[in-house]
Amino acid sequence: MAETRVCVGVIGGSFGVRGEVRLKSFCAEPDSIADYGPLFTEDGKRSFAVTLTRAVKGGFAARLTGIATKEQADGLKGVRLFADRAALPALPDDEFYHADLIGIEVLDTGGKVLGRVRAVHDHGAGDLLEIHGPGLSATVLLPFTAACVPTVDLAAGRLIADPPEGLFP
Repeated sequence: MAETRVCVGVIGGSFGVRGEVRLKSFCAEPDSIADYGPLFTEDGKRSFAVTLTRAVKGGFAARLTGIATKEQADGLKGVRLFADRAALPALPDDEFYHADLIGIEVLDTGGKVLGRVRAVHDHGAGDLLEIHGPGLSATVLLPFTAACVPTVDLAAGRLIADPPEGLFP
């Protein structure tokens, strides 16, 4: 998958018997998922224009181009959908797309390399950066807060971390 794409939703399977899908949006404004099209599968081999038909519990019922039957919709269950990064709105200086943080180098306030961001997790209480690097036998989860990560420099491909005592060896 091209690194210029961001995951914006996932297909939950069919909705009804006429080819609609149940779509869960990961967008800040959930219904804006249809504005970022076409949306691509993770491997980039398929793309879909999305038309939201109505809100349903946990997301939306939607029509995807090329999907006309319940069986086709069922076959897409679990497929994550990606939008071109350029189609997404610009963010304020203190906000970041998770995809922009993956792979970025993590340094401590003294300039020592702690590792690289492997993933960003959101379990509801705030984002956690999963960091893996030299000298780490397992990944470390660093809270993505202003106190623990005072500087993010996407242009330089790094962030400065001030982790709690004992988090890193």
